Amino acid sequence: MADNKNTIILVLVFACGLLAGFVLYGFLVPQPIHPAKQVVFTERAPNPIGPYSQAVQSGNFVFLSGQIGINPVTGNLSATPEEQTVQAIENLHAVLQQSGLGFGDVVQTRIYLVNMSDWITINGIYGSYFKDGYPARATVQVAGLPKGAKVEIEMVALKR
Repeated sequence: MADNKNTIILVLVFACGLLAGFVLYGFLVPQPIHPAKQVVFTERAPNPIGPYSQAVQSGNFVFLSGQIGINPVTGNLSATPEEQTVQAIENLHAVLQQSGLGFGDVVQTRIYLVNMSDWITINGIYGSYFKDGYPARATVQVAGLPKGAKVEIEMVALKR
């Protein structure tokens, strides 16, 4: 009877040791603090004109750099604020698609305008691209934009 009692105690001590080992292992093995950063690039949007990426995915978020109305094929900036807005949004659409996303996945945008009198026109074009609810947004007037652009748009999207 004493042998059975000692065997049970030994099995319990062994089981507790295993359990404690697994718990300690979870604390001692380093866990990644931040999700890996993945650069997103597509030929269907203009090459960056500076030291930045078209977009970066971190975790479930994709951060799209600001796009101006540069045609990715010709490298030329569209002429009017309307044309620049359409081209900038089409550039962003190409980057979203490269990430496996669409405008329905966009959770935030920022629009930078050189002339706030273009806001009504740009706002109408921008709004036509969103069907299932609008993302949060800020619109800011700025003194100038790269290459003399009149509008720049950036986005943040969420992978579901």
